[in-house]
Amino acid sequence: MRSTGLAKVAKTRLGLAADCAAWCRISKIPEPPAEIRKAAGGAPVRPAFIRPLGMLGVALVAVLWPFGALLALLASLEDLAEWLLSSKERARARARARDDEERKKAIKDHALDQLFDGNWTAAAGQFLLRWYGHSSHPKRLLALTPDRIVLAAPPKRVSVRQAERMVVVAEIPTSEARVEDPLLGVHPSDRLRIVFSDGSWLTVITDEERSEIHKHLMRLPRLGSSSSPSVDIIDGESGVDQQR
Repeated sequence: MRSTGLAKVAKTRLGLAADCAAWCRISKIPEPPAEIRKAAGGAPVRPAFIRPLGMLGVALVAVLWPFGALLALLASLEDLAEWLLSSKERARARARARDDEERKKAIKDHALDQLFDGNWTAAAGQFLLRWYGHSSHPKRLLALTPDRIVLAAPPKRVSVRQAERMVVVAEIPTSEARVEDPLLGVHPSDRLRIVFSDGSWLTVITDEERSEIHKHLMRLPRLGSSSSPSVDIIDGESGVDQQR
């Protein structure tokens, strides 16, 4: 499914007048304190196990992987031979490597390698505690409408036809949260941040760099979101607040 059509998919499947949409996931949720998890209803903090059909697919991939790896190796050797003959290709490879290192550094500097700000009692932490209670499926269709941030997914984990089975599982008014791209215009990125009105935030990882949402944010007059307040980011190692 092409990402350029996901807003249309959101309208067709869910009746949403979405400006843009993208499939996304979150990284592993750390184990919350027992009392906080219990107070939030004790919802699971992991997606459901893969279904039998999906397990069959995994098994087939495991069987076919060596053949695919061999073909990939042969193709890589051919590419390497061509690369060794081309100084321009070597220069391009070095430039790509530099860009990749700079992008990784920017992701770390903006704490986009962290799932959330670390405060379980704030809005983002409370939302994460209910993430897999809304749906046990690992992915969400994140859709932006003029007045809401909408998350849709199949109610339960499925291996195929996730778009056909999805329903709206969570909605956040734009008065309570916004979506931003902290690397807007600097580096292509598969990261987006949902920032809540109390300053707490969580990071989602889109299926591709420069998703439909990234491109939509680039067209907005402000830097990557509908508003421009700074975000307090807690350093994962030192625990010191930093102003972004």
